[in-house]
Amino acid sequence: MLTQYIQAAMRHAKYELMENGRFFARIPECPGLWAEGVTLEECREELQSTLEDWLLLGLQLSHSLPVIDGIDLNRKELVHAQAD
Repeated sequence: MLTQYIQAAMRHAKYELMENGRFFARIPECPGLWAEGVTLEECREELQSTLEDWLLLGLQLSHSLPVIDGIDLNRKELVHAQAD
């Protein structure tokens, strides 16, 4: 499921060629997540690596993660019925 989430998020990536000739990328659904590189491929690889780190930290800290293409990695609260 994590791999599917990463693949889906990467399909949402937006790339720009900056004035300095470097590439910049972000995933709009993931606030604060961005990467840059000398080539488009380097930028894409850096973005995926950064996304993986961002997700692992978010999961570890129980942050609310964006649902992307219907894939929800957020923990669900288990509701236990109390016997009366």
